[in-house]
Amino acid sequence: MRGVEDALRAAVPRVLGALTRRYGDFAACEDAVQDALVEATRIWPEEGLPDNPNGWLYRVASRRMIDRIRGDEARRRRESVAAAQEVPAEAAGHDDTLTLLLLCCHPALTPASQVALTLRAVGGLTTGEIARAFLVPEATMGPRISRAKGKLVGARFTPPPEHERPQRMRTVLRVLYLIFNEGYTASAGERLQRRDLASEAIRLTRMLREDVPGDGEAAGLLALMLLTESRTAARESSDGALIPLDEQDRRLWDRGLIAEGTRLVEDAMLSSELGPYQLQAAIAALHVERDDAADTDWAQIAVLYRILNRLDPAPMVTLNRAVAVGMSEGPRAGLDLLRELETTLNRHHRFHAVRGFLLDRAGDREAAREAYLLAARTTASLPEQRFLRRRAEEVG
Repeated sequence: MRGVEDALRAAVPRVLGALTRRYGDFAACEDAVQDALVEATRIWPEEGLPDNPNGWLYRVASRRMIDRIRGDEARRRRESVAAAQEVPAEAAGHDDTLTLLLLCCHPALTPASQVALTLRAVGGLTTGEIARAFLVPEATMGPRISRAKGKLVGARFTPPPEHERPQRMRTVLRVLYLIFNEGYTASAGERLQRRDLASEAIRLTRMLREDVPGDGEAAGLLALMLLTESRTAARESSDGALIPLDEQDRRLWDRGLIAEGTRLVEDAMLSSELGPYQLQAAIAALHVERDDAADTDWAQIAVLYRILNRLDPAPMVTLNRAVAVGMSEGPRAGLDLLRELETTLNRHHRFHAVRGFLLDRAGDREAAREAYLLAARTTASLPEQRFLRRRAEEVG
């Protein structure tokens, strides 16, 4: 069954791209591909993978399109025969992943719609799977995807003009980053991680990098994901409790992913203009390069965060920098940085968790306990709530 799922998801962007190029109606073509996916999941597990999965899906989806847009019975029969016999070369050989990603990340869509549409149209996930991943009813997610497709009516299935491409690429990278983060650390619910989302984000980012091999930021994002993913097996105890980075059993880390991610970011930083994802990947590489947490090069991490904050300023960057500064220069120096964020991040649980961590290191245990408890009340993630309450008990 896993082989069927992998084949289907790999085929989706090529088949949808070829179909959209032929018929022009993205929304209708996406629906037709979803119909073909449903039929494939019914037939393939019983009959085995076809010799040409892309061609099989294209023929079925094309017949759905013909049924949708042709009213004349005789013409429908003729075109159905043609569709069954001819598979455009694009469906078998041409990869439209980048064009589809750029279309799904159209600026007319909200970030939530961009994520949902990317997972469905490029990732091949069903509406139900996307809804479950984001803990919303399928009845909520379905209309969201429909509205997103409706806003793309009339949008051309072509790469954007050259002057729009850099901004659209940044949006694509951000959407893939959001998908990965939600998979690596779920924002709500009983599970710490949603492995299907994190794996899908890595798969899509690999496909993107194949389309733009010279893009340093695409390589940087993939490196960041791989280096972060390498720690997955050590992040949870057998009962689902969160294990912080400094307490993880580093023997469980995936050394293959670490080597691949490190190589990717080193090559990108040497061959392309420096960008935020490359810097984050470089920081992630420093976190996993030593066998003992006590040997972490916090001073270098703090320097990289300072550069990142200058290149792409954001409250979360300052928050992470505060941890690095607190570890390299002392907790009071980190707390001084946090004061810059009291207004912007006061409602975010990570701000209070970091503050609790630094206060504890500074010896103010009562204030640390209150900060941890406030962080626990602020997050919707049950594993994080339990971890933060345990921290509060330990310092109290």
